[in-house]
Amino acid sequence: MIRVGVAGWDYPDWVGPVYPSTEARHIDRLAFLARYVDVLEVNSTFYRPASPHTARSWVRRAPPALRFSAKIHRAITHDRAEPSPESFEPTLAGLRPLLDEGRLLALLVQFPHSFRFDDAGKRRLEAIAEGLSGWPWVVEVRHAEWEGARAVEWLAQLGAGWCVVDQPRIGATARATPRVLGSLGYLRLHGRNAANWFREDAGRDARYDYLYAGDEIEDLAGIARTMAEQAAELIVVQNNHFRGQALVNALQLKHRLTGARPAAPQTLVEAYPALSDEVRVERQRLF
Repeated sequence: MIRVGVAGWDYPDWVGPVYPSTEARHIDRLAFLARYVDVLEVNSTFYRPASPHTARSWVRRAPPALRFSAKIHRAITHDRAEPSPESFEPTLAGLRPLLDEGRLLALLVQFPHSFRFDDAGKRRLEAIAEGLSGWPWVVEVRHAEWEGARAVEWLAQLGAGWCVVDQPRIGATARATPRVLGSLGYLRLHGRNAANWFREDAGRDARYDYLYAGDEIEDLAGIARTMAEQAAELIVVQNNHFRGQALVNALQLKHRLTGARPAAPQTLVEAYPALSDEVRVERQRLF
């Protein structure tokens, strides 16, 4: 099974291109977006742990077929100090309802480009493997050093899943090489905005402002098909979120992977007219 979705759903700049501006205050954004995707990646847990009450509300508001993945807190991956056993508790306690309901496919352990395959990196990942024991997890590493055979074999022995990353091809950034460790595949698409990727003063919106072109989507669909041959289940997540571009490319990928024309919000097709050739427009207003 291939599940295609997006990272996050509560972006102010999605009002208009994704969420109808005339109705934005009254729309349940999670429930609205869940009509068009198969999986949602929870990004807010990278900044602050969710409460169990919030996670239960996600389960209640989403259709039964929708699945989630979720980032672990940045303190575990980005702080100088190695994580202690206690540092995992807030994240795991908050996401427990998703796991118990069978709706959580994976925890995403996202590292910065500076994270390297060295003794310090291995110690941190060993602590993470222990802290996430009993939970499904995949590791996103962005430096090409992790693509070596020794690093991949070590991660496999650790029990980590692998997140294939599509990102700007600059220097030693990892390439989107089809790879699956374990039964779950994870393909994460950031866009290829090379001009802003490493620019220190680039904000989140600028860094992920990218719309994949048709030939690029076709190449990514090929990577997804190759990974699906190795995985029991594959997650494909678009993270090029600025102004709803993630949803545009997610729907284009669904079209190429299934041959069907997925439903798309009327507002999105109005904002990106080229999408009309690949989707069924779901009209939200008469005029």
